[in-house]
Amino acid sequence: MSLQQPKTRQEYQRARRVIPYGVNSNFRYWGDDDTLVVTRGEGAHIWDADGNRYLDYRMGFGPVILGHGYSAVAERVAQAVRQGGIIFAMTSTSEIDLAERFTRMTGMDKVRLANSGTEATMHALRLARAHTGREKFIKFEGQYHGMSDYFLYSTASSPRGSHGSPRNPVNVPASSGLPKAVAGYVVNLPYNHPEILESTVRAQWGDLAAIFVEPTMGNAAGILPQAGWLETIRKLCDEYGIVMVMDEVKTGFRLARGGAQEVFKIKADLATYAKAMSNGFPLAAIGGRDAVMDTLEPGSVAHGGTFTGNLVGVTAALATLEVFEKEPVHETINARGQLLMSGLGEILGDAGIPHHLLGLPAMFGIALGTAEAPVDYRGYLGSEMALYEEIMAGLIQRGVMPELDGREPWFLSYSHTENDIAETLTKFEDVVREAKR
Repeated sequence: MSLQQPKTRQEYQRARRVIPYGVNSNFRYWGDDDTLVVTRGEGAHIWDADGNRYLDYRMGFGPVILGHGYSAVAERVAQAVRQGGIIFAMTSTSEIDLAERFTRMTGMDKVRLANSGTEATMHALRLARAHTGREKFIKFEGQYHGMSDYFLYSTASSPRGSHGSPRNPVNVPASSGLPKAVAGYVVNLPYNHPEILESTVRAQWGDLAAIFVEPTMGNAAGILPQAGWLETIRKLCDEYGIVMVMDEVKTGFRLARGGAQEVFKIKADLATYAKAMSNGFPLAAIGGRDAVMDTLEPGSVAHGGTFTGNLVGVTAALATLEVFEKEPVHETINARGQLLMSGLGEILGDAGIPHHLLGLPAMFGIALGTAEAPVDYRGYLGSEMALYEEIMAGLIQRGVMPELDGREPWFLSYSHTENDIAETLTKFEDVVREAKR
């Protein structure tokens, strides 16, 4: 059964004629019969072109932490635009205000702004190379650090069985069009395997500029770091002069006001941010220690962008971070997320479906059909992904919208209510019962 009803199908066909596959990001493509076209959003809900309302757990892939069209943010942005001036060829006072608030909340010494997570991680890699004089870097299988060439190896789109031995992984390209030589600079390793990481670093440290890590696996159902994992990365970076880069594009300002570094009590040398920082308005950031950030000397290390520090994104971020400081945003999201996770687990347990709830309440996933909870991407690929997609498709048909692909976590916002959670659980129970039949 297609998710598209007549007007949505018509709008999608219109998009298909002028946009490749009808989408401006391949992640939005669900196939020609199921890719939806949205007309608006409000709070925790979105509407398609046929007027169908969906309870949204995708939240724009995670940025919309307060809710769609949240007035405290939208009104501030509208006021800033009306006052005149969106981008200047110089620093604005609003950028300084944001930098002060950002560093206070994250504990980072300094910050530079960017426009997207891809830009932030791209610049962070260049900065780490400039700081160390080395060229290679380590990343972990199933982790996604944006769309620049260096990071598109062994991401969450790489298929099961393609990675080789965990002790000698294969770099699996996620796209055509990647220069073959690029792979030589990328060292992919399995997540949550400290002994493999240690042996690799001890053998190759002289070439390693950085270790990039998502503190929770944002494209593998929110898998958490095991005890000592992030501490091992920190220790090795200190010992061998490697820059620890924590990719907080998804976790930053979502898991806590100070992000994953606050939750796990680990301080990175550099961290990248985007998404929840500005409630969905385009803005990103690179924060870090003075010693590393000051390597960005003009004329020596390249960093820039015409729209970097644009007043729309900066104002949205200022308004969003102010809400975080004044209201119980994270406490509310965590409480309601825990309520949802517990309810989903009970329903699956009552249905006799083996499962594991992964991640934290603000950003969690579900692995079905596995005896043990997966601790890395390879483990997650052993779950019942087809059954998960079947259940999610049934939920979407009933007006509740998580991501079809279980590798993308469920995202909650401040606008999700306890009634929304109750509605979700009722419909989830119906779908699970149907799937069991």
